Amino acid sequence: MSHTKRLVCLCIALAFTSSARGADDVKITPDVVYGHKYGLAMTFDVFTPAKDANGVGVLFMVSGGWYSGWAPPERAVGRFKPLLEKGFTVFSVRHGSSPKFKIPEVVSDVRRSVRFIRLNAEKYGVDPNRLGVYGGSAGGHLSLVLGTTGDDGNPKAKDPVLRISNKVAAVVAYFPPTDLRPFVTPKSSYYTRFPALQFDADLADDFSPLLHTSKDDPPTLLIHGDKDKLVPIDHSENILAAFEKSGVTAELIVIEGAAHGFRGEDGTRATAALVKWFEKYLAK
Repeated sequence: MSHTKRLVCLCIALAFTSSARGADDVKITPDVVYGHKYGLAMTFDVFTPAKDANGVGVLFMVSGGWYSGWAPPERAVGRFKPLLEKGFTVFSVRHGSSPKFKIPEVVSDVRRSVRFIRLNAEKYGVDPNRLGVYGGSAGGHLSLVLGTTGDDGNPKAKDPVLRISNKVAAVVAYFPPTDLRPFVTPKSSYYTRFPALQFDADLADDFSPLLHTSKDDPPTLLIHGDKDKLVPIDHSENILAAFEKSGVTAELIVIEGAAHGFRGEDGTRATAALVKWFEKYLAK
């Protein structure tokens, strides 16, 4: 297996920790179609607490290396259990996957997912103004893009979904790339290792959340290991400084000794911080 494929598998494994425990306490709505392209459906799974739902929706970006894979939703229950136990409804969002689709198309997909969920918020029992988003690595990047570039929708769009805002109310990003400019040139090793980065370099600014922080961005938590060689911690440090300069509520938790991806106690600590962040800024 190539190094790139191992990295992708690692990130997807983080997204889908195999466990069916607690399934009786959760309603699973699989493969909800939020859009189509190239004749194919774009989908997400919904995990709803069977009782004591708090009305908050949290989107999880299924993305590692901007590769977005499908797995039986029952296998993801364990991954989302800490959020579900606190009453959060979780939307596990898949996007058009690398290597077929590049980052501009991927971002378009996840923006649409937010619009679709907000449009159908009543159906899913969530408050359209209390939507959070999180993810790791590429998923963290997409979460930050949503947080820093949200818009109110296009009221003139023929598609009713596109008339809806894609703004989110809170963000958590694990070890996220925040500046794509060094990665999108053929000279970069990332360019060949991650095909989603093979798009027009002139557009890199548009998809680098570091360059789009503003005072109206939602509260954002960054979690990063100080031994991460794939996405160095300065990506989180730099955007933290940009958030602080813009007056955005933001925090960086540094996991000492952790590389790209959290295991054992590091993963438990990161998950606890994630849940606490969403409780603080989304739960009434």
